[in-house]
Amino acid sequence: MQAWIGLGGNSKDSGDLLRRALELLAAEPAITLQRRSRCYRTPPWGMRDQPEFVNAVAELATELPPLSLLDRILGIERRLGRVRKGPRWGPRSIDLDLLTYDEWELQSDELELPHPRMHLRAFVLVPLLEVEPEFVIPGRGAAIDCLNRIDPLERAAVVPLPIASEVNTP
Repeated sequence: MQAWIGLGGNSKDSGDLLRRALELLAAEPAITLQRRSRCYRTPPWGMRDQPEFVNAVAELATELPPLSLLDRILGIERRLGRVRKGPRWGPRSIDLDLLTYDEWELQSDELELPHPRMHLRAFVLVPLLEVEPEFVIPGRGAAIDCLNRIDPLERAAVVPLPIASEVNTP
């Protein structure tokens, strides 16, 4: 199965943590890291009074069912020091989100697929379209159409980091 994850964080170590998260994902049994985007500097979403984020997406191939994959992803967050407390959409050192799992549409207490807000977030869509320009969000349509519905100023604020800077937040 093919799955896409979003990676992000806005602490001074978030760039390094994104790189480490990708390494840990690639080392997991039953998960193969297929492709990844560049890292992007993005403005905060939700709570605006916080540092800018570093965001990226990655494509995985996996034999794991969706909830098992989610457990592995959340386990990697914990291994990297993520503590899920504080305000929603507030600052965080590392955040890994399961965006899609093949063409599945799922709603449960534990997981919604596709991610319920990915079609609204330029910081997800821009790196996703960098890697897969023809991406289709199950139940939503072409990712490029979703991106084109987002405010142009918000789209323009998602800026690729230079390759040499990817391991450090700006």
